[in-house]
Amino acid sequence: MNPDATVTTSAIPYLVLLASLLPALVIFSLRESQVRTRTAINLGAALVKLALVISLIPPVVAGEKQRAAFEWVPGLDIVLVTDSFGLFFGALSAALWLVTTIYAIGYLEGSPNRSRFFGFFSLCVTATAGIGLAGNLLTFLIFFEMLTLVTYPLVAHRGTSGAFAGARTYLTYTLTGGVVLLAGIVWLTAEVGPVEFTSGGVEAVAQLARDEPVTATAIATMMLIGVAVKAAIFPLHGWLPAAMVAPAPVSALLHAVAVVKAGAFGIVRVVHDVFGAALLAQLGVLTVLAVMAAFTIVYGSVRALAQDDLKKRLAYSTVSQLSYVALGAALLSPLALAGALVHIVNQGVMKITLFFCAGLFAEELKVSRVSELAGVGRRLPLAGAAFTVAALGMMGLPPLAGFVSKWALGTGALDAGDAWVVPVLLTSTVLNAGYFLPVVYRLWALPPDADAAWADERPRRGAPLALLAPPVVTAVLTVVLGVTAGLSYSPWSLAQIIAGQAFP
Repeated sequence: MNPDATVTTSAIPYLVLLASLLPALVIFSLRESQVRTRTAINLGAALVKLALVISLIPPVVAGEKQRAAFEWVPGLDIVLVTDSFGLFFGALSAALWLVTTIYAIGYLEGSPNRSRFFGFFSLCVTATAGIGLAGNLLTFLIFFEMLTLVTYPLVAHRGTSGAFAGARTYLTYTLTGGVVLLAGIVWLTAEVGPVEFTSGGVEAVAQLARDEPVTATAIATMMLIGVAVKAAIFPLHGWLPAAMVAPAPVSALLHAVAVVKAGAFGIVRVVHDVFGAALLAQLGVLTVLAVMAAFTIVYGSVRALAQDDLKKRLAYSTVSQLSYVALGAALLSPLALAGALVHIVNQGVMKITLFFCAGLFAEELKVSRVSELAGVGRRLPLAGAAFTVAALGMMGLPPLAGFVSKWALGTGALDAGDAWVVPVLLTSTVLNAGYFLPVVYRLWALPPDADAAWADERPRRGAPLALLAPPVVTAVLTVVLGVTAGLSYSPWSLAQIIAGQAFP
């Protein structure tokens, strides 16, 4: 997002994409029995992508962009750029892809169609990386829609009628949103020509708004609706709970790494790198976005309170928590935007921990409902502890990662003169406690139900390391991201730099 960065032509953006695209093509060709080969390719590709992304952080922070572009059709270029915001998003994707890959390998052990699963899994990460690297609206749209298509087989992976129904709901919502986004981008391109992302907004777009404010408002609204579907903002959120029929690694991918994060990322891009926050505020669009985000924050939490199915409770929690990003992006405050950006990372780490644990409870103990969790923490203490840390972090308890996000959003709202946001955040925190603390209480304070199939199982075996290590690692990260927020290169410090560039 830094307009003053030095731009150099480089093949590195291509390498970041190929690090997951080529493995996907190979994995599709593997037989189901080639477990070791598939595992080696999955882990090797994840490590290579993470190493590439990490290597880009110092030069990007120092003000250097790597750019790759080619003309697709006359007048329309595919542009890949390693700018600070895109790399911020890409680093989250690469890091969580690695831990999710480890978890998925353990979770799907012995199950059918693993080559198909991991092939589409890698394509999903390729699309996510492409979204982060996109340097213009056309490139963003291509990868945004690719993400929709390659995620569908993952949601429908189990092949049951419920899985197909959930996948159809997902596809209906996201394709509809994609069509609206496409229409907005085509309209904007027809008005001003191809649009490359520019920190603070594109001057040609600003000129359009001065000359034709109604047209600019309509285009901005269409584009925001298009990306808001994946961000699950009310009333466009219905696909997310329905998609919980997917296996736990897919749920983790949807909520923490890919789809909803792509929507949140798209909102920030449209607001700050296409139109500019000040312009959208003048058009009245930011006010509507802020109100819808605030309503979704409370609505998602209220709906979560009523869910006994653990994954659905977490799904409605995501509906609520992702709107923190939209709310921060809609406030005219660098601090609020920094809070929104760091919440992309913090929410991702905390939510993936919760889904990892939910999947572990279901796989090891056949427990999928909150009402069935009594005593589970004492049976699976590390998983129970990981869930507890992540839940407390989502509530905003200091010094955990979630506290950093909420504090920045609240103080940023006051800085912007939007004090009404603070009661929204406080209400959300109380509701967070209302749906997370009963789960934590059941995990640790209640004895197992007498009829629980696992309660008297002997001998007691430990959970597989591939299922247990990922949530433990991400739970530790929940603590580390909060405690080390003030250090250089921490997500919070990088978020502040990016937000400062968006408000020149």
